[in-house]
Amino acid sequence: MEFFGSTNIDFLGKKWYFLAFSLIFSLAGIASMLFWHHVPLGVDFRGGTIVDVKFTQKPDVNAVRAELDRAGLKNARIQADTHPGSNELLISLDIRETSEQALDQGKENIIKALQANAEPGKIDLNNVGYTSLQDYLLKADPLHLGTDAPTQYGKIARAIVDFRDKTHGGVLNSVADASSVAPAPVVQTLQQDFYSSNFGVRNVDIVGPQVGSQLRQRAMLATLYSLLGMLVYLWFRFELIYGVAAVVACFHDTLITVGAFSLLNTEISLTVIAAILTLVGYSMNDTIVVFDRIRENIKLLRKDSLTEIVNKSINQTLSRTVLTSGLTFLTVLALFLFGGEVLHGFSLALVIGIIIGTYSSIFIAAPMLVAYQQWRGKSAPGATASSSNNEGRRYKAPAKA
Repeated sequence: MEFFGSTNIDFLGKKWYFLAFSLIFSLAGIASMLFWHHVPLGVDFRGGTIVDVKFTQKPDVNAVRAELDRAGLKNARIQADTHPGSNELLISLDIRETSEQALDQGKENIIKALQANAEPGKIDLNNVGYTSLQDYLLKADPLHLGTDAPTQYGKIARAIVDFRDKTHGGVLNSVADASSVAPAPVVQTLQQDFYSSNFGVRNVDIVGPQVGSQLRQRAMLATLYSLLGMLVYLWFRFELIYGVAAVVACFHDTLITVGAFSLLNTEISLTVIAAILTLVGYSMNDTIVVFDRIRENIKLLRKDSLTEIVNKSINQTLSRTVLTSGLTFLTVLALFLFGGEVLHGFSLALVIGIIIGTYSSIFIAAPMLVAYQQWRGKSAPGATASSSNNEGRRYKAPAKA
């Protein structure tokens, strides 16, 4: 299947425009990483606590930030879920201590700050756990059960917690809402000692700084090892210059993607690293397709220069590139638009990476291959201007592995 017929676009003739584009965006990203937002590492890498909070209504970020400031949490990061109707915030707190007790304290501090308007002497039903609720019911014993009390109150407590978390998304509007799954005497007893706040904690992630440091080191090594492995493969499959050109293109893709995250001040998490590693493979695959066609055409078009061969090869694979990259881009774009806040970083990396990865296969890797062969022709002993212009005629195709 072809998206369009035969094309004859002079890609290499426009290479300087695109190289300037890459240079501008690469320098902008580097400047942001060095002087502006730096590399915005997520909790996975810097260590700390991140709390996913669901509110009954759309939260006021400024009001939440003010409550956290009053509680002494002045370095907390707040990220709103822009998905319509989600009413969620991601609140993260840097934790420098390494003990588990200190990490748990960070979570409790965030919850207490949001419970500034709590009813004195009452427990928040939206943020109580199953075990605590069961213990309360056993002590109050509103149904006057006998020896079967632990089992029955355990079932009631589980039903209330599941109704809150699964049916109402983690937050009840009032204690009376529990009447849908609990007997009337239980609800009446709960109303005496419980209240419902305007938020519920849906998820809490805690990462110690030592673990974050290890994850950061391993993420960097995973990216470097993947690039090195692909360099060795292409060296064996084609020749060294092909591998160098492809790895430079992948490094270019990674640099621009990380730079874009820095410019947008979007946190880089483990899922973002997974997306970047995926893009390294995706970009490499697209580059190999172009390189393989170049190698075939070098054998067939011996009278053409290398520049003409590379241009023809890119045009011949253009339909395939548009189809595969275009369909993949539409998929990740839908993930970015509708995937929610949890997948925001992952999908953003894919959206940026697919565009840059496809672009670099044509405008970074291929021109680098031609530039090297032209340089090699000019630097050879006795080389002349005319011989360098016809480098493609003398260029020996790499042996097929």
